[in-house]
Amino acid sequence: MRPIEALSLGWRTELIFHRFDGEVAPRADHLLIRTPRNPTYYWGNFLLFDRAPREGDAARWLALFDDEVARPQPESRHLAFGIDGAPPVSLPADFAAVGAKLFTSSVLTMRREQLRAPRRSLPASFAIRPLRLPDEAAAAADHQVASDAGGYEPVGYRVFRERRMAGYGRMAQAGLGDWFGVFAATPQGEALVADCGLFRDGFGPRALGRFQSVATHPAWRRQGLCTALMHAVCTHGFDTLGLESLVILADPTDVAVGLYESVGFVRDHVLGYIERRPPGDGQAG
Repeated sequence: MRPIEALSLGWRTELIFHRFDGEVAPRADHLLIRTPRNPTYYWGNFLLFDRAPREGDAARWLALFDDEVARPQPESRHLAFGIDGAPPVSLPADFAAVGAKLFTSSVLTMRREQLRAPRRSLPASFAIRPLRLPDEAAAAADHQVASDAGGYEPVGYRVFRERRMAGYGRMAQAGLGDWFGVFAATPQGEALVADCGLFRDGFGPRALGRFQSVATHPAWRRQGLCTALMHAVCTHGFDTLGLESLVILADPTDVAVGLYESVGFVRDHVLGYIERRPPGDGQAG
């Protein structure tokens, strides 16, 4: 398996979080990634291979996942395999036979000169600022569950999001980034209506930043809030964190890709991954 510094940009920046708050262990032909503090985090507990799966690989890959993830962490009832290389066009039949599915993500990147301002300004009734963690972590988890729109089983998803926010809080305290929100002035007080995270690679020589979980509450969409948030956080990344490049991932078919491109991100490459959720969870990728 290639060293982390030689991985594709998408996977290299994915491992920023696991190297800080989990375990990344090299094996002969894969990396083992575990996050013991968050065992139900699918993409915090997975195996990363440097090639696409072939017919006949399923039995061995599943056995490795059982030995290295599921047995040490019984709460990890999923399957997750990352592919650092050209994603397969189709899923091998032996993986499909055990209920696994193939997904892809577009990796988009931006340098300072690519950043474009939004077409419309943020109204005065909204404000963008970093969250005060851990004090506002619960509000972020509430917002993220509400923004999920049924993609995941809500009780387990809330636990996962609460654990993730705790991890992001530890990274913020270490000076590696922040969690940001758009706050609306309402009769009941300040309300978090959109959020995202941006964190830097504290391990490599290049100043890379990776976005996390960009979301707008369903009741506040189509008002340009996410675009304004993205622009403000990109500016923070370049001006305050001193980043050279920013990275974000998105489903290639999601409308979010167009939003990211509107502020200056460009598509770089595609990641492939294989996932099987545990019984009772939603079916969205």
